[in-house]
Amino acid sequence: MKRRFAWAAALLLGLTVNMASSWAADYPNRSIKWVVPYPPAGTTDVLARIVAQALSERLGQQVIVENKAGGGNNIGTEFVVNAPADGYTMLLVNPANGINATLYKKLNFNFIRDITPVAGLVRTPNVMVITNSLPVKSVAEFIAYCKANPTKVNMASSGNGTSVHLSGELFKYMTGCTMAHIPYKGAGPALTDLIAGQVHVLFDNLPSSVPHIKSGRVRALAVTSKNREPSMPETPTVGDTVPGYEATAWFGVGMPKGVPREAVDRINQEINRILADPKMRERLAELGGLPIPGTAEDFAKTIALETDRWGKAVIASGATAE
Repeated sequence: MKRRFAWAAALLLGLTVNMASSWAADYPNRSIKWVVPYPPAGTTDVLARIVAQALSERLGQQVIVENKAGGGNNIGTEFVVNAPADGYTMLLVNPANGINATLYKKLNFNFIRDITPVAGLVRTPNVMVITNSLPVKSVAEFIAYCKANPTKVNMASSGNGTSVHLSGELFKYMTGCTMAHIPYKGAGPALTDLIAGQVHVLFDNLPSSVPHIKSGRVRALAVTSKNREPSMPETPTVGDTVPGYEATAWFGVGMPKGVPREAVDRINQEINRILADPKMRERLAELGGLPIPGTAEDFAKTIALETDRWGKAVIASGATAE
């Protein structure tokens, strides 16, 4: 009897291993949906579409970017959390995922618990851009203008509690500037109004602002990273004028909790190969993106560290979800 049980157990284990191996060898056998929790034209959307094209070519299946904006990033995130854990739905992980854990007192999910980290993509500085009608040409002049006009400066953001918003709040805290916060549903609409002069300043993720900076539609005063951005070497850092100021954004790929490890490993491997490609690195560098390759576990550590860091920034700024 024991021998029969052992034989049956061994047979079942063998079948399970063979099925897993077969699944892994066949994955993916259809298109993959990549959810971007913001409207088109923002940093998350730009990065996702660049990487999705390369990933589609490597996988032999289409990686389709789908924008699910709203709720301060939470609508798209919750959609992925509740999606089947089959390897065919991904999330463009971004700073808001770490920020919202503290910003929102009640969410229908716990990001660290309910999303499987897959791969890091890039880390980018934010850039302090102003409307061309504002009569300043440096961070120091901007601070002086704000203090001389405490009720006139409107600070746009891509949404309440985003890294764009909190980068601005940190600037306000460290400089004593008074600026009214005007939240938008994504970087695209915020940039549109900045160009039109409806708002005055935006601490935007660099990739979405670069085309407008290069075209002269907005003016870059400084980047928010500790060091100067190689793609914009003549642009100073905010820290050059405000000692100790630093803020960066980070992006990556996540899948629903419980997704097969084989899917995580396949996507991670292909993402790392994409990030190692010189042409891709050059393209990302033009957008201000520094690749952050590594294992799924490496990206999990990034998420945990950034959730803690931005959580402290939320508490210090007094920001709350609207």
